[in-house]
Amino acid sequence: MTFPGLETRQLATGLILALGLAGAASSQAADTYTVGVEASFPPWAYVEGGDYKGIAIDAMEKIAEDQGLDIEFKDLPFPSLIPALSAEKIDILATGLTVTEQRAKVIDFTVPWWETNDVIVVPKDSDLNVFTAVCCGATIGVQGGSSQKAWMEANVTNSDIDVNLKSYDSYVTAITDMLNGRISAVDVDDTSAQEYINEGRPVKLAGKIFIRAPLALAVSKGDPQGLLAKLNQGIVNLAESGEWATIVHNYIPGVTVPSVPGNMPEYVDTYRKPVAGLPDLGN
Repeated sequence: MTFPGLETRQLATGLILALGLAGAASSQAADTYTVGVEASFPPWAYVEGGDYKGIAIDAMEKIAEDQGLDIEFKDLPFPSLIPALSAEKIDILATGLTVTEQRAKVIDFTVPWWETNDVIVVPKDSDLNVFTAVCCGATIGVQGGSSQKAWMEANVTNSDIDVNLKSYDSYVTAITDMLNGRISAVDVDDTSAQEYINEGRPVKLAGKIFIRAPLALAVSKGDPQGLLAKLNQGIVNLAESGEWATIVHNYIPGVTVPSVPGNMPEYVDTYRKPVAGLPDLGN
C-alpha cells in the first residue's frame, strides 16, 4: 500500500540529507589548509623519494599538529608563491621567506622564526672574494622574486658597480649554472649555502653580506582564514618545546639556532601589539 505524498516526502528528505552531507564535506574540505612551498629550496623544503622534506616541512607539520590544523603542501616556483597567497590560492606560505617591507604590503607575516644573512657562493676552486665576485662585469645568479635579488638591485646594479644579474626559478639551477661556468657567483641566504656545502657540492663562501633579515611564515593580507594566532602560538610552542632546534639540527648539524620569536622591523603591522595569539609581544 502506498500513501499519497510519501514518495515526495522521501525525495525531499533525501535531498535535504544529500545537501547536508555535501555541506559537511565542503566544510571539511575548507578546513584543510593549503601550505605553499618551494620544494627545490633545501634545507627549507625539497622532495626526496616522492616525499616533502626540509625544515619548513617538518616544522609546519609540528605546528599543524600542535594547533589542530589539517594541512596539505603545494609545490610552486618561488616567484609564484606570494602572488598565489595574495590571491588566496594557498592559505599559508611556509618556506625560507625573508621579511621585507614590500612583501609586508601584500601579505601578513607571523612572528619571525629565523634570521639570515646573504652570502656570495663561488666554485670551490675560485680565487674570488666577496668584493671581486661582485664587480668588474661579473654575472651573479639570483632567484627571481627573492630578497637577494631585491638587495642586489638596490645596492649594486643600480649603482656604478659593473655587475649583471641573472634570475633563476631556483637556486639549485643557479648553482648548477655557476659550476658549468655560465655565471661567476650566486647570491643566496647563508642557511641554503651551508646546505649546498654539506651536500658535498664543489662550492665555497666568498663572503657574507650582513643584513640580519628575519624569516617568517605568511598568510593572505588581512588574515582572512584567521590563521595568524594559531601559527604564532604554534611557532612559539615549537621553539619552547625544543623541537624547533631538533628539526633545524637534523638538517644543519651544529648551526646556532636564533631565538624565537626574533626581531621584526617596525614596518610589519602584524607585529604591533597586540600580536595575534601572543598579545604580550610586539613593537
